[in-house]
Amino acid sequence: MPQTRQIGLSLGADICWPACFEEILTQLKLDIPVNGDRLRFETERVTIEPYNLQKPVKYDMVLDRISHWFPMTREWVKKIMVMDGVYVLNNPWTIQSAEKHTTYAAMMRLGFPVPETAILPAKEYKDEWDNLVTMRRYGKLFSLEKAGDSVGWPHFIKPYDGGAWRGVTRVKDPAALQAAYNDSGTQIMHLQKAVDPYDIFVRGLGIGPQVNIMKYNPTAPLHARYEVAFNFLDAEGWRTMTRYTRVINAFFCWDYNSCEALRQDGILHPIDFANACPDSQVTSLHFHFPWVVKSLLRWSLFCAAYKRKPNLNPNWAPYLAIADEDISFPEKLEKYDALARAHFDSDRFEEFSETHLKHLDEVAWEFFGTERCREIFREKVAALFPKHEIDEFTDHYFGLVQFWRKTEAERVGRAS
Repeated sequence: MPQTRQIGLSLGADICWPACFEEILTQLKLDIPVNGDRLRFETERVTIEPYNLQKPVKYDMVLDRISHWFPMTREWVKKIMVMDGVYVLNNPWTIQSAEKHTTYAAMMRLGFPVPETAILPAKEYKDEWDNLVTMRRYGKLFSLEKAGDSVGWPHFIKPYDGGAWRGVTRVKDPAALQAAYNDSGTQIMHLQKAVDPYDIFVRGLGIGPQVNIMKYNPTAPLHARYEVAFNFLDAEGWRTMTRYTRVINAFFCWDYNSCEALRQDGILHPIDFANACPDSQVTSLHFHFPWVVKSLLRWSLFCAAYKRKPNLNPNWAPYLAIADEDISFPEKLEKYDALARAHFDSDRFEEFSETHLKHLDEVAWEFFGTERCREIFREKVAALFPKHEIDEFTDHYFGLVQFWRKTEAERVGRAS
């Protein structure tokens, strides 16, 4: 008698990828042997309601997109990991504790070429707790210009825990820095040296051990920032960026995270890599969107099939031991990546995908050309765009995914 593995989707405003995930999973019609059992898979959207801490949950794994900002779900996710042993993408403790500042410090410790970075006390403090008396006693006057000099000009001032480009300002001189600092209010701010000039901006999106590298243009409109581009990195650059992304994710026990890097003089400098709820919508990723859906399916099915155990505590010691070795950074990165691949059980994952999910590419390719897919895209577009632009941008995004289907057909010799 087949057993059913339950995958929970913990969602906020997501529309398009969950609907595509559900449709393709249904069409896969999985009935596969794993460890002596025959397994089928179902998915359900997680609801928000009261729960008893002692009551077990029915899910074998949960794909979470909301707990980083929604406390009720975050505490439920913690409960099901601790009490029920449910595997969750992503680890809620490391998302809560490892803000941008921690990730910069950790990757600098491992030798990653992160730009020079400093941190500033907040410009203002609320009159609560012991904030004001603490600053009167221990706050030391400092020169903002010297702080800027310490990282170099131009640089970016940005919140130490920021996301979605919140509060990010490029400053080229002390006057601009003073103005941006005055506007920062009670936020603690980083100063980070600009990689200026740079010749390419890339984003690595990691889902489990899988990584997709995309060319990115931060100055473009939101719907055009992820470019449709090929061969923009050489083999070494591609390998390096893939390893950056996979190592960072494994280090912090993140299954689903993106890493930004800028290339200058042939060196890829990671500038932002604590993005554990990365862009996943067709309205931002378009051509790259099918990769996200397929990769989420592969990793979720693997984790559910083997009832992968949650990572409750990151294990940093092996990485730090490598960091202290007297070898080059590329040699260290290769060793870090071996740890990351072991963390994600990459060999078994690849064997599982090859054995049981060989038809996923074909099923997904067919689905992304259907009217049902177009309807899902239209629903997402309608949630973001004014009424008079819905048809135009539905055609735009669906058309880019059809271009993806064309390139896939050419790659594998399929008749499109």
